[in-house]
Amino acid sequence: MKHPNLLECRRLHAVRPGLGAAILLAMLAWAAPSHAFDPEAKVVYHVDYGDPQRLSSMLTSINNMMTYYQDAFMDVDVRVVFMADGIRFTTDNDLEGTPFEVDTEFREARGDLRTRMSGLQQTHGIQYELCDITRSQVRLDADQVHDNVERVPSGVVRLAELQNEQGFAYIKID
Repeated sequence: MKHPNLLECRRLHAVRPGLGAAILLAMLAWAAPSHAFDPEAKVVYHVDYGDPQRLSSMLTSINNMMTYYQDAFMDVDVRVVFMADGIRFTTDNDLEGTPFEVDTEFREARGDLRTRMSGLQQTHGIQYELCDITRSQVRLDADQVHDNVERVPSGVVRLAELQNEQGFAYIKID
């Protein structure tokens, strides 16, 4: 495919103002390296716990981080991978009869945590992912997982992929 050179862009601009500039911009976009559009920061949070206070701390941490990056005009990609006991945060099902059964403390905090998670996703594009191994082991129907949570085949494999193959920084809130 032949691309116009700068002289052709100038000639086109003389004939039709603006056309040469449009072609020049298209050339620059075509020639730009693909990594130029990668986020400047990539972070994955690991949630394998069911403690609502701990998740609340994580959500506060994410919000603070996003505020920092926003103030610095930086693009960022933040993922949260839920597995094991973390499944509690991805459904309204009480998971009765499973090792992850919801208790009264969790039930009282559930609505607020879900609202905060949705707010972070809508405002900052945070992506939530659930280990499908955990979901299938507790026999939770896929349609009972919150709509804003994507299922991944394996949570631990997903964490490894994000860190090793995509350069994500790993964070786990204690």
